[in-house]
Amino acid sequence: MLKSISLQIRKSNNRIYRLLVSLFVFIALLSERTRAEEFIVLSSPESAIDWLQSIEWWGAVERVQELGVPRLIAVTIPKTWPEDVRDINVDTKKEIFYRFLLPLVMHANSMVLGYREYLIELRNDLNSSIPITYANIEFLEELSQLFRIESLQATAGSVVEEPEVNRFFNEALHKLDVIPPGLAMGQAAYESGYGTSRFALEGNALFGQWAFGDRGIIPERQRVELGNYRIVAFDWPFDSVRSYFINLNSHPAYEEFRDLRAAFRRDGKPLDSLTLADGLLRYSERGQEYVDTLKSIIRVNGLAIADNASFRDEPITFVIGAEDIVDEREVLSQLEIMMETGEVEVIIQQMQLAVEP
Repeated sequence: MLKSISLQIRKSNNRIYRLLVSLFVFIALLSERTRAEEFIVLSSPESAIDWLQSIEWWGAVERVQELGVPRLIAVTIPKTWPEDVRDINVDTKKEIFYRFLLPLVMHANSMVLGYREYLIELRNDLNSSIPITYANIEFLEELSQLFRIESLQATAGSVVEEPEVNRFFNEALHKLDVIPPGLAMGQAAYESGYGTSRFALEGNALFGQWAFGDRGIIPERQRVELGNYRIVAFDWPFDSVRSYFINLNSHPAYEEFRDLRAAFRRDGKPLDSLTLADGLLRYSERGQEYVDTLKSIIRVNGLAIADNASFRDEPITFVIGAEDIVDEREVLSQLEIMMETGEVEVIIQQMQLAVEP
C-alpha cells in the first residue's frame, strides 16, 4: 500500500505554489465532517494505480451495485502525464483519468444540489408572503447573471407576487440542475484526449470551452475567420468542471439538453447520459457526428454506471500530480506567511467553492 506523501514545494516553482494555495483554500471551506487530513502526491501512473488499489478504487466494478465513489479532489494535471502514459495500455490510461475525474464531477453536482435546495426553500418563503431581504435579492441577481435569467422584480422588504416568484424560480430550477457524470466524463475525455491535450496541460482545460478576447490559450491552428477566440484556461481542474456546468446550464445553445433533462424530471426517471447527449448537437461544429462519437465513448467505456453513483461516507483526500518530490517545510512556511498577511482569507472569499450558498 502506498503511504501518504507529505505535500512539499520549492520556492522557485510558482506553479505548484499557486496550486497549493488553491488546495489550502478548498480545505478551509469544507465542513469539519468532510475536512481532509491526508494529502497525496503521485508522480507516476504506477504509483497512482497502487494508491487507487489501496483505497479500493481500482479494478472491476460490480455493475449491478451502486457505484461508491471516494471523495478525491485532483488538484493538478502533471505536465509529464502524456509521456507517462506512453508505456501503458490505452485502457489503463482511460481508467486513471476517469477515476480522478468522476469525484470532481460529483462534487460539482453536490454544489448544484445545495443551491437547488436553497432556491426551493427561498421560493417557498416568498410564496408564503415572507418579505424578501436585500441579501437574497443580491444572491438571486448574481444567479440571474450567471445563468442568463431575467432578474426577479423585487425590492428589499417587499412581498413578491406569486406569478413573479414562480416565473423566476421555475426558470432558475430548470437551468440549475445536475449533469449526469457519465456525460461529463465522456465529454472531458473527448475534448482533452484523456487529459493529454495542450489545453489540459497548460490551462487545466478539460472541456474545450471557447472565449473571445485576449485571455486564454491560443490554438495552434486558430481559424481567423472565426474571430480572436481562445480556449479558456483555469487555475486548477475543478474550475474547468465548474465552468462546464455553468456553460451547459446557461448557454442558449444547450436549451435542448436542458429540456431533455427536465422531461426526465417530470417523468420521475433517473438522468441518462446517452439520452441527454442528444441535446448537445451545438456543442461542436461537427454536430451529429460529435454526438455520435460522444455516445460511443460513453457506451464503449461503460460510463453510464456513474450516472447514479454516490459518494462514500469518508473525508476528502486531496491528490497532487507531481513530477518529483519537493520540500514540505517550505509549503508550511509559505502557508504560514499567507495566513499572517491575510492573503489566505482574501483567496477564500474569491474562490467560492462552498457546497451551499
